[in-house]
Amino acid sequence: MIKRFTTFAVGLTLASSAHAVDGSVRRQLEALSPEERIEQRCDMEAMEQIGGARKGFRPDKVIAYAFGDPKQSEDLLKTRGAVFRSKGEWYRLAYRCETTADGLDIRSFKFKIGERVPREDWQAHYLYD
Repeated sequence: MIKRFTTFAVGLTLASSAHAVDGSVRRQLEALSPEERIEQRCDMEAMEQIGGARKGFRPDKVIAYAFGDPKQSEDLLKTRGAVFRSKGEWYRLAYRCETTADGLDIRSFKFKIGERVPREDWQAHYLYD
């Protein structure tokens, strides 16, 4: 498995599926390749959905490929190997994300939160504080 490190910063600017991303984030996303754009947009949606659906979680990072490579087509990203970080802990995540053709808006999104990742497993999966 190839590890990818994308230097894309969205900060705390998140968008829900009901709202379009703001202009600044949109410009940053448009600068990415189509594959990276979809992955980043879906990761943003994951943070928003998890934070809104589950009290107690405050996700600040999602990695789609920590435990396995995502499957991606033109406008669909599916991963069972994702993780998200909340309050300094990492949790397993699976999601299915469908975007518009340009990768900027979300058509549908489903997710399932898994178990907390033990600290002793972090290094093997390039996870960090």
